[in-house]
Amino acid sequence: MAIYSELPVYKSTYELLIAIFKFTQGFKKEYKYTVGETLKKETIDLLVLIYRANSRYDKQAVLQTAREQIEVIRLMIRLMKDMRQITLEQFVQINSTVETVSKQLNAWQKASK
Repeated sequence: MAIYSELPVYKSTYELLIAIFKFTQGFKKEYKYTVGETLKKETIDLLVLIYRANSRYDKQAVLQTAREQIEVIRLMIRLMKDMRQITLEQFVQINSTVETVSKQLNAWQKASK
């Protein structure tokens, strides 16, 4: 078992969390305390799931939940772009990180079968 904080997927998810904290600061009040807080919570929960998957022998259920979590995050980020709370440039940048995490989770799940 690798140290969870050294896993590439953990590092990418942590970068995603930092980016989310930064761009939610610019949200209008009505979005900052609803979608912004939910985005932060979902991403923190994803980090916890990565830790749990790393510490278990049977990872399948946890990794499936993590993959569902990243899709929820992707949906909320798209919503914020459509509601013009983030710019297209921010959207492309953050979506690239989301895609990286998603691919890593998918590969980890396939490898653990």
